[in-house]
Amino acid sequence: MIEVEVAYATPERQEIVIVSLAAGASVAEAINASGLRQKFPELGLGELAVGLFAKLCQLNQALAPGDRVEIYRPLLNDPKDARRQRAKINNKRG
Repeated sequence: MIEVEVAYATPERQEIVIVSLAAGASVAEAINASGLRQKFPELGLGELAVGLFAKLCQLNQALAPGDRVEIYRPLLNDPKDARRQRAKINNKRG
């Protein structure tokens, strides 16, 4: 058995769940075991990006003891567009 963390966050809250799985378990198995899909109905495995320690990976990626599975939400705004908008506002002010 191995233990891994599964993490997901919304703007309002963050959940980190520790799960025990059989050696060789996948990212998808960890997400299913975490119960986060029940707590956050918007989670669909085919729709969201996932990663291990902030590095994108596939759902079939095998896990190692101590891994941290992260479920990523889609960006609401492109970071470059957001910076341009802030710069535009700041230029108008001063």
